[in-house]
Amino acid sequence: MSGGKVLDEIKITLRSNNGDHHNIWIDVADNSLSRKWLAALNHLIEKNYHLEKNYCWLGWTESARTAEYLCQQINNSINAVNDSGLDYKIIYEPYTIENTIRSDFDVDHDKMNQLHRWFEDLQGWSGSISNYYNQANPATRWHIRQLNLLCHEYESLVLSMRKDKYAPEWRRPSQLMCWLQAPRFTLDNEDYELFGINTISRQPGGVYVGVNKAVGKHHWEVFNDEGRDSRLAELITTSLRGQTEAAGDFDIEWGRYPGDYPWQISKLEEFREWLVANNFDPEDKTLTIGHPQVGQVDLIRSFGTEDYQEIWQKLSSHLDVYKIHTSCAEATYDYNWSDPDYKQKQIEVLQ
Repeated sequence: MSGGKVLDEIKITLRSNNGDHHNIWIDVADNSLSRKWLAALNHLIEKNYHLEKNYCWLGWTESARTAEYLCQQINNSINAVNDSGLDYKIIYEPYTIENTIRSDFDVDHDKMNQLHRWFEDLQGWSGSISNYYNQANPATRWHIRQLNLLCHEYESLVLSMRKDKYAPEWRRPSQLMCWLQAPRFTLDNEDYELFGINTISRQPGGVYVGVNKAVGKHHWEVFNDEGRDSRLAELITTSLRGQTEAAGDFDIEWGRYPGDYPWQISKLEEFREWLVANNFDPEDKTLTIGHPQVGQVDLIRSFGTEDYQEIWQKLSSHLDVYKIHTSCAEATYDYNWSDPDYKQKQIEVLQ
């Protein structure tokens, strides 16, 4: 991003529990994908779409959305699906910290994969929505979506809990800006050039077009979860589909850049070997591996430093997006995932 033409500047105002505000500034790159993405983002802001604050800050161990809380929410959504009247019953052992986190402080991926498989069965994917989802009422659809979102949020949190214990400097905290019912646009051939294995290692403060959640887990996630010797035919769930659509959603990476370290270089080489062993071409950009970058947070302007510890400290006390402003649109999000009526507000949007 450094030195390139800036298409626009975005200001995001964060809010603390005490009501204090902190601004961060994003420089938007000028490329084929960022132009379509910025237009989509401006539409979301102008029309005041609902920002999903219950799926916004992943990998932050300081968040009130603790492992205990997320397990409880997983169980609540499973039970809601079972009680919904759909001809689909989930037989399960209740999710608890004790049976989802292994002795080495790693998440039980088999249990998470099973959770994701239920979501795939119940919702389907972009272009092939499940009959269960079509038949479900808005409240049940909300719970079906939660099976997916909570799965990813829980895995991210447990990874950060593990890093806190063994390598705290390599936590992977991130910020996901997703809007309910966000309209999608189609990716062009030129857009695929921004994907690739080299984009897996993300820059601190990098702004990336959000992964289309309807495609399920992507190749890099499956490789990390299942290991270099895994084979897709043996797994419970993968749903590996190339991303053909995107929306105004975006992610901000707040972790350190790992790309220059020997262990990351070695891991990416293992990933290439894993792709070949599973009959994928590592150079095929249409696999949409990696993270297409469309912007960059101005760290000095936003925090007065590029030191990750100082940045994390500031962000960890401001885990609430209050306002977003571009040159064309502005919106205020004066609500929180912990509000008593928050779930009902989202259900009403899904209607």
